[in-house]
Amino acid sequence: MIEPWLAELTGRDDAPRQLRTRSGSRLYFFADLLVKVHRPATDAAELGQRLAYCRGPLLTPLDPIPRLLLVDGPDRPPGLVTRWPIVEVLSPEATPPWTESARLLARVHETRITTPVPGHGWPARLARAVALAPAELADLGRSLLHQVYRRNEPQRLLHGDWHLGQLGRTAAGWCLLDPEDLGRGDPAWDLARPAGFWAADLLPDADWQEFLDGYRAAGGIAIPAAGDPWPVLDLPARCAVYVAAMHPDAHPSDTAQALAEACRRMAQLSL
Repeated sequence: MIEPWLAELTGRDDAPRQLRTRSGSRLYFFADLLVKVHRPATDAAELGQRLAYCRGPLLTPLDPIPRLLLVDGPDRPPGLVTRWPIVEVLSPEATPPWTESARLLARVHETRITTPVPGHGWPARLARAVALAPAELADLGRSLLHQVYRRNEPQRLLHGDWHLGQLGRTAAGWCLLDPEDLGRGDPAWDLARPAGFWAADLLPDADWQEFLDGYRAAGGIAIPAAGDPWPVLDLPARCAVYVAAMHPDAHPSDTAQALAEACRRMAQLSL
């Protein structure tokens, strides 16, 4: 049975497929429509600022302004709701389009910031990971967080939570999904996950090189056009590995173990 608020919003009477994300968002999938109830404590003004940049390489929402709806009844705070077109997502068995992903990110990074937009989501994500850390890795997380807060970052637009699950395909081609952490800061953060997984021996050299070459060929500004990118990527990559390691249930057991081992090595090197 479809929830009354959802029926009123969509004009549908068929029950959608539902999914709750790790961050607390709720997704309702219809045949041609996705309704998203954003995670609790999402700031309405900041989300609206982020949605204003959802064009070009980023999937455009059907609602340019998020709606406040009583999704949990009249006695609970309203939720922020947006509607999106249904897109094809990358299958786990498919060969990742590393070059196209890199091109999309390079296009985001070259976008001029012309209206207010919040900072990107990595510092908050890292802080949440530190709160989940076992005692042996808590100091490492606090050290990484301290280094992040001390950074003087360039103020460019970035996706803020890029990984392969954030790719969608429309009739026009691949695009980037989920702008909930989109914001201003250092675009190197969008390269953090593939960089970190490559450094942890979880991404093949050929895939990493294809991604890196594709980004440079597209004029990406996060790293030097030639030479060693690691001075720029080192801290974001280490943070990405740490965050991933604090969510072992999100990975196959061998991947989770490799991430934990990488964190232990980082902790030893920081002594």
